[in-house]
Amino acid sequence: MQVSQFHKRTLDFTPVFSILIPTWNNLPYLQNCVTSIEKNSYYKHQIIIHVNHGEDGTLAWIKQQGYDYTFAEQNAGVCYAFNAASALAVSELLVLSDDDMYYCPDWDKPLVEEVKQLNHIYFCINGTAIEPRESGNACVIAPQNFGKTIEEFDEQALLKQYHTFAFKNWTGGNWYPMVLHKYIWQLIGGLSVEFSPGMGSDPDMMMKLWHAGVRYYKGIESSRVYHFMSRSVSRVKKNNGRKQFLHKWNISIGTLFKFYLKFGGDFKGPLKEPVMDGKLKMRLFKDKLKRITS
Repeated sequence: MQVSQFHKRTLDFTPVFSILIPTWNNLPYLQNCVTSIEKNSYYKHQIIIHVNHGEDGTLAWIKQQGYDYTFAEQNAGVCYAFNAASALAVSELLVLSDDDMYYCPDWDKPLVEEVKQLNHIYFCINGTAIEPRESGNACVIAPQNFGKTIEEFDEQALLKQYHTFAFKNWTGGNWYPMVLHKYIWQLIGGLSVEFSPGMGSDPDMMMKLWHAGVRYYKGIESSRVYHFMSRSVSRVKKNNGRKQFLHKWNISIGTLFKFYLKFGGDFKGPLKEPVMDGKLKMRLFKDKLKRITS
């Protein structure tokens, strides 16, 4: 695997976000994603696309449109993809995005407002996804089906209803779109490439952020995107990210989510160190047994 091209244009504006979008032969979804950013953003942003393979015409389309991009002839996975794309970022605020997301009107405004009211850069701020099926994820609005595929996508129905679903600001990070300060991204070294092609890399990033001192993990309910749900993940040969995470950090992803990030709970401010009570001790003991037997 080699990222063979880094192409950066000269912008005639100052972008608020540098939006990083990896893609792998997923052109109709990518076009839908980028178009939604262009027409539904309150501010102007730099769009940087990492192309894996791109044999479906993706690279040619990006060149025609004039977007910044990086390119790998084979599928480099999301870790290398995000790291490569971030090298071209102009803004100090990065947004990590999937290519199968549709950005709803003014999605960026509440995220910018949230960053502005902080007096530090140690944050992980997320938009809130609307998804067509229930997955058990407490951080998303589901099930709200506006199309499970791009062919079924009912954009007009979504635009009429996306803002009507009652939800709450939530805690836990991990999900895209995700806003990080570029200094913090560089401090933790981006995504860990040993998790390539990418399973477990997002929880690993959350753990790295935690160890770097980030305690402000906030999902903004009024910043909304529609997510078609893992259109590329279903095609990739997966690494065992859960096992890798367990052996790297000596705790499971589930322990991180429940005891550290309070995943999916109501946002109540910056998180604190977990209390080493009986429940956590028992959980850590079970994680230790998993490490020994896996």
